[in-house]
Amino acid sequence: MSAITGIYNINDEPIQMEQGRKLMQALERFPADDASVWHSHNVFFGCHAQWITPESVGELLPYYDSERQLAITADAIIDNREELFERLGIKRDRRKTMTDSELILLSYSKWGEESPKYLIGDFAYMIWDEKKQQLFGARDLSGYRTLYYYRDNVRFAFCTTIEPLLSLPYVEKKLNEEWLAEYLAITGPINTASESTTPYKNVDQIPPSHSFVVRGNHIKLTRYGFLNARETLKFKSNEEYVEAFQEVFQEAVISRLRARRKIGAQLSGGLDSGAVVGFAARALRDSQQKIHTFSYIPPKDFVDFTPNYMIANETPYIQSTVQYVGGIIPHYLDFKGRDSYTEIDSYLDVMEMPYKFFENSFWIKGIFEAAAEQGIGILLNGDRGNFTVSWGSTYDYYASLLKRVKWVRLFQELHQFSSKVGGPRLGRLPIVAGVAFPKLEQMLSPGSGWRLPSMINPDFANKSGVYDRLQEYGINRKKGWVTDLGIYREREIFFERLFPWNTGNALTTKLSLRYGLWKRDPTNDARVVRFCLSVPEEQYVQNGMDRALIRQSTKGYLPDEVRLNQTVKGVQGADWVYRMIPFWNKFLKEAELLTQDGITLQYLNGEVIKSALEKARQGPKIELATDPEYKLLVRSVIVYRFMKKFT
Repeated sequence: MSAITGIYNINDEPIQMEQGRKLMQALERFPADDASVWHSHNVFFGCHAQWITPESVGELLPYYDSERQLAITADAIIDNREELFERLGIKRDRRKTMTDSELILLSYSKWGEESPKYLIGDFAYMIWDEKKQQLFGARDLSGYRTLYYYRDNVRFAFCTTIEPLLSLPYVEKKLNEEWLAEYLAITGPINTASESTTPYKNVDQIPPSHSFVVRGNHIKLTRYGFLNARETLKFKSNEEYVEAFQEVFQEAVISRLRARRKIGAQLSGGLDSGAVVGFAARALRDSQQKIHTFSYIPPKDFVDFTPNYMIANETPYIQSTVQYVGGIIPHYLDFKGRDSYTEIDSYLDVMEMPYKFFENSFWIKGIFEAAAEQGIGILLNGDRGNFTVSWGSTYDYYASLLKRVKWVRLFQELHQFSSKVGGPRLGRLPIVAGVAFPKLEQMLSPGSGWRLPSMINPDFANKSGVYDRLQEYGINRKKGWVTDLGIYREREIFFERLFPWNTGNALTTKLSLRYGLWKRDPTNDARVVRFCLSVPEEQYVQNGMDRALIRQSTKGYLPDEVRLNQTVKGVQGADWVYRMIPFWNKFLKEAELLTQDGITLQYLNGEVIKSALEKARQGPKIELATDPEYKLLVRSVIVYRFMKKFT
């Protein structure tokens, strides 16, 4: 619930308090309920605290436990408090007021370097162990909170954000070309495959799921946990799977409702955010506490160009959820006058690095602003739901049936699927076959495997060896995403590897700090993730229904119009070109300047950018919002702006 920072002088030199003050001053850009420091001879800890949970009000951070000779500074909300109370033998009269940082410290005192394994929640923290003369810290399993650091032979400095570290006199602000090469070469939504690097040569980050020890001039990184299935669940009926899911999901939602201020939630017209809101509203019903929901919608004069199976304005589905669930104060936000282009500098300031999700940038930040204005302390969301609670793709499952020669089950499923969404049953077999045998599909339709344009200068790519490096991570050069191993293996890789998580979590942490509220995701809870990975695949697709488990589990929580909708899919950010129309010429002029900038073109692919620029000069066509060249041009301008920080 804080921004944390600190310095450890490895060579035992006394701390220069001016450097500590520089770190704390750099954090003053964020709102805070308290700002405190602690230091010993060669260690400095700081905390720029935001009080989010009831227990955090008045919390002393950094905190020094003189009995155990341990000091801690923490950015954390721990969700399995009751379990830890029992394991640690905490007396009942202490439980209500005990802070999360105290729980972390007691866990370390009992389990030492194994302690992060016992923690569930969103956290990054640092502990100074005076007896062992070492720093120990950890970042949560999916890295929902960030933790950056600088080290050399004589000092180790850390912080929740990057900019304060760059204020230190010994940290040189230098571009990390290895990071940039990966960022430019990967055409998909992730930034890099290296989970510990940053855009700055001298600043790294602690990877998700890792703890670390700094003793002397040595740092030891250890992966302490995995988000994987422990065993496949085997219940006797669908109802038992539903009951078990509801139990674990409700626990995850309730544990994220600890807030000293109002509860808010992002709400679209879909299942993931709807499920979170539905379960949260039921949990708050007895206390008569209402949830503020925040929903992005396009401006009224935007003409939806998307196919009839998509919808850019999800208002009817959102309203249906609001009316059915009850206990909701809805906010429908069209952010008229805001756009992705004029937000670039603000976002670079927030992110401290380039970003690729520009289509949604104006409304993601806008929802945080609106939530802060309403006094929200916790902002719920369902961002991880596609990989957890709402997993279940019909065509991929049907493809697996085809490959396993499960003909009877396949035809039964195709019949039921067609009866729900319309269309001929056998007419879908070619689609299923294409998913099952993608190489055959490419041979029959060679134009279908088109390649996204890459931003990277080919000479820079060769010089950096980036494609060989990405291949080692299993990233497909043509697809720009993970593998050709199929959606099931990609899901496993998503939770096995760490690189997909840093991008979104950097945004979450930094927007949370900027607006003094925490974005929290029950679909990302470790207990929920492990449960969902343990569920047999046939529970996710059955009786012609995709995402079957969440659809059945939200009966009574969501209206059938939303719960059983398989024909229309919401698409967010479809209006980004429309919103940029007033600034299109300014955007083109900046892109033109980019094509003349020799320094930037050492890294970016000038020919590809010029081709995209020619298309953009034909005028802003709102129906090209998904066009890869349009997207590449905006992403290139974002990198161009970021590169100016180094000139």
